Amino acid sequence: MSHRKFERPRHGNLGFLPRKRCTRTHGKLRSFPNDDPTAKPHLTAFMGYKVGSTHISRDLNRQGSGLHLKEICEQVSYIETPPVVVAGIVGYKETVNGLKTHTTVWASKLGEEYRRNLIKGWYKSKKKAFTKYSLAEDFSKKNDEKLKAMGEVCTVVRVIVHTQPKLTPQLGRKKAQVMEIQINGGSAADKVKFAQGLLEQTVSVSSVFKKDELVDQVGITKGKGFQGVVKRWGVRKLPRKTHKGLRKVACIGSWHPARVSYTIARAGQMGFHHRTKYNNKVFMVGKELAHAEGKVQGKTEFDLTEKGVNPMGGFPHYGLIRNEFLMIKGNVIGPQKRLVLLRKSLYPKTNRVATEETKLKFIDTSSKLGRGRFQTSAEKRSFMGPLKKELEKKREEDLKKLAEERKKKEEEDKLKKEAKVEKTEESKDGKEKKKEKKDKKKKKKKVVKKAKKSDAKTEDSKKSEEKK
Repeated sequence: MSHRKFERPRHGNLGFLPRKRCTRTHGKLRSFPNDDPTAKPHLTAFMGYKVGSTHISRDLNRQGSGLHLKEICEQVSYIETPPVVVAGIVGYKETVNGLKTHTTVWASKLGEEYRRNLIKGWYKSKKKAFTKYSLAEDFSKKNDEKLKAMGEVCTVVRVIVHTQPKLTPQLGRKKAQVMEIQINGGSAADKVKFAQGLLEQTVSVSSVFKKDELVDQVGITKGKGFQGVVKRWGVRKLPRKTHKGLRKVACIGSWHPARVSYTIARAGQMGFHHRTKYNNKVFMVGKELAHAEGKVQGKTEFDLTEKGVNPMGGFPHYGLIRNEFLMIKGNVIGPQKRLVLLRKSLYPKTNRVATEETKLKFIDTSSKLGRGRFQTSAEKRSFMGPLKKELEKKREEDLKKLAEERKKKEEEDKLKKEAKVEKTEESKDGKEKKKEKKDKKKKKKKVVKKAKKSDAKTEDSKKSEEKK
């Protein structure tokens, strides 16, 4: 039997066994922060979609650290968090076997995106779910009775919320995603009253989380498929000359007991597991792109460029952030577009790192599709100059203008010529008319002269005859 000369920690954590594929594509909150009756009623969780990552620079505000008041660069991730709709209220009472549902109150109107969850074949069905229950005469009366009983009997109150797929068209979803969010703070009656005020209303992320707060992420990790022991467990590769491969575990156990122990690293599924990441710092609670502030959220006191947080060309495999969002320090569980559940910290910290106030100096918005150099399209244009197609377009426009000007000039010249011709014709006509008038006058004079001559002749002939 072989032995080892020195001890070492084992490869891989046995606390996450079995490493199997998760049955759901989104996480599930199995616990919520401890309730504080002295605080005001508030929601303790939210949900959003992973967008992508970038980097920021800021001055570290951590006394005692060697980097105190020095500029540091950190990775940040974005989670788009469109407003969710409150569809119902659930009251839980404590029993010997844990929490048990006491009663549920539903909103009078439920959207199609939520009702799609209740019917398997939506297009083939008659779509009758939750269409008649609110038409009953005593609907409001029953709801009031249930809410009153909830405030008296229940110890835990949660609201049922669902997403609005129409706000995130890039996801290609029609069916809403649903979760329960616990209400903490105040008495049971205060919680019920708070939940009743939210019923059928939209809730934004800014009403749940604040800047510099610590939040927990719950989600499903990226799936890696079937992987070997070296990648899955991180065991050491065997020497180069090893028979039948070297990315293996050399000894998988002793002869007896005649079975392989669960502690031995084996090949199998890697990724697509349900995981929780605790205490992630919120650097920014952003507003939607349609809002005036949302268009210049990338601007800081030190970087005065008016820009949003969307990089040039958008985020790879996601697109643009159009709704409210969170900027979180570090990475986010899962691939882009996957649902991530966000919860107020289950194990809150009070150390200097947790309570540090952050002030961003620069937010990177260069292209994530390649080696981005420019922060905005205006900066790129000023550096690169006009593009070839733009120059060609400008040339075509200039040629068009020239052609139009030439055409206009030709038309003007033509009109001038026509006017000249008309004038000359008019002058000719005038001269001819004058000539005709002169000719007529001359003819008249000639006729008059002839008539006078003839009269004179006749008179002379008469006089001669009289003399004779």
